[in-house]
Amino acid sequence: MASAGGNSVITRFAPSPTGFLHIGGARTALFNWLFARHHGGKALLRIEDTDRARSTQEAIDAIIDGLAWLGLDWDEAPVFQSERGARHVEVAERLLEHGHAYRCYATQEELEEMRAAQRAAKQPLRYDGRWRHRDPSEAPPGAPFVVRIKTPESGETIIDDAVQGRVTVQNSELDDYIILRSDGTPTYMLAVVVDDHDMGVTHIIRGDDHLNNAFRQLPIIRAMDEIEGGWPMPVYAHIPLIHGQDGAKLSKRHGALGVEAYRDEMGILPEALCNYLLRLGWGYGDREVIGREEAIQLFDLDGVGKSPSRFDIAKVQNLNGQYIREADDSRLARLVAPRIGQQADLALLEKAMPVLKTRARDLNELADGAAFLFKTRPLALTEKAEALLDRDSRALLTRISERLLRENDWTSEALEASLKAMAEDLGLGLGKLAQPLRAALTGQTTSPGIFDVLVLLGREESLARIDAQAAVSSESQGQ
Repeated sequence: MASAGGNSVITRFAPSPTGFLHIGGARTALFNWLFARHHGGKALLRIEDTDRARSTQEAIDAIIDGLAWLGLDWDEAPVFQSERGARHVEVAERLLEHGHAYRCYATQEELEEMRAAQRAAKQPLRYDGRWRHRDPSEAPPGAPFVVRIKTPESGETIIDDAVQGRVTVQNSELDDYIILRSDGTPTYMLAVVVDDHDMGVTHIIRGDDHLNNAFRQLPIIRAMDEIEGGWPMPVYAHIPLIHGQDGAKLSKRHGALGVEAYRDEMGILPEALCNYLLRLGWGYGDREVIGREEAIQLFDLDGVGKSPSRFDIAKVQNLNGQYIREADDSRLARLVAPRIGQQADLALLEKAMPVLKTRARDLNELADGAAFLFKTRPLALTEKAEALLDRDSRALLTRISERLLRENDWTSEALEASLKAMAEDLGLGLGKLAQPLRAALTGQTTSPGIFDVLVLLGREESLARIDAQAAVSSESQGQ
């Protein structure tokens, strides 16, 4: 575990494994990682799995897998909060021992009566400190109790947040919250503070929904610094949440899926998703495309805005298309092959990538664009392709086949020149030849350039597919 000493920047990403790694968590992880790398510090991972009822191994695995897919590595082994309960209790006992915390014996019935009275008086629902100044001997022998932290009763607390600026809270708004439950287990509020200290975290970068928690956690930090020394207040940076295009809090209907959905279902490249998340709330002029190494050089907290960002799935896909066009062809072939199936040929896919990737926005579109390469005869035709292949078009296919049969230079340039000449001889536009040819070769009305299709399929397969469709005309005439 990291030392608390020294001036090096140490950040942490601390997800709760009650679900998969969602898009907001991925951005928080990225910002923590980039900030640490920019400053030559450490980025640490802590799994906050103290909610044993809801934390699952499946979710832990999915989070770690999702972070690895995004290319976010960590400088030490992950810390599991559930394994540190004894240390959390130790700190709570130190706080008790030095008068910064106390045992509260209030029963559930008493607390409910207190809340009912507060509701009736239209007051905020807060613990009223009824055991703060009482002696534990006043409680019945063996009565259960919780341990509460003593928060300041007057004045104000100020945090100079690296993103939000100066934020002030009246201490009267805070209550003495529980740090140890009646079963002796630590609460989230205590565990987070102790773990951040023990991991040496210097900068806490997290969503601004945690800003109120910072004011509640500071009393523990200040009390322990008074008791032991060496408990400095970290730098807080609370980043705005992500909203949907309609301005509402991001949800599944906006695209707030787990990271694995972007990878597996939507076919997004990790570098494209990271680039999009980087620009979601952080900016560097008008720059949109920023690679990993440049992001490390440029990223700092002063570029993070205070307003919520709006998630736009169309922008993710457009940016992904740019990254696909720049991606290595062999890598793309390996990623696309499983989306096509067992019949996929890696060598052929790699050969096809330069023409396939010019128009694709994701791996699914790449797979769809490549599917024609691996179809077996007779090709199944889409409804639109079937409509193109009427009797006249199929007759034209016979003439195209005869022309191509004489071609020995099976390159896109030679084939284009030959079919253009044929179209001129027939007094037709090239499209009149290309449309039925595309339908015969691919079974569809959309594909890469028709001459690229001919080259990729090769002479033998191309002629076989053309002849198969031309023969349909002969068969229908014979009936």
